[in-house]
Amino acid sequence: MVIKVFLASSSGSTAIKKKQQDVVGFLEALKIDHAQLDIASNEDNRLWMRENVPGEKKPTSGIPLPPQIFNEEMYCGDYDTFFDAKEDNTVYEFLGLTPPPGSKKKEIQETKQNGDAHTSELEDEDPAENVETDAQQEDEEEEEPAEEDEESRKVAEEEEQEEGEEDKED
Repeated sequence: MVIKVFLASSSGSTAIKKKQQDVVGFLEALKIDHAQLDIASNEDNRLWMRENVPGEKKPTSGIPLPPQIFNEEMYCGDYDTFFDAKEDNTVYEFLGLTPPPGSKKKEIQETKQNGDAHTSELEDEDPAENVETDAQQEDEEEEEPAEEDEESRKVAEEEEQEEGEEDKED
């Protein structure tokens, strides 16, 4: 199974670029096999991505922005759902993959199956928990106030979409 990450190589939005770098960097750190599919230079990729993002997952404008993540033909999610999975240490489940041997999550699953009493000693961690990508380091350098909430993030995304639509009109 190959994870497909739909990206825009020539995005004018730094926020989109950082999100794309974060997803790709994290997948590379975990050594997860993935393909980067450019929607800016390949119309087939753009159309396939737009047609295969489920209707309930599309933004109000109806045009999903990159990065969008698929496991072969199965839709996994966008950056926000990827980020949530990363924070919850559930990236493998999010991607529809089995955790690799030696990961904490895999050890817990095996321990539970074997009925071992040491289950409570194991933590539910992702092996790349302490891996920081360039995008994460840049985010920390440009960190915004803690008051920014989900609603203001959505407003920013809508503004980015509008900018993208204005660029298309030019």
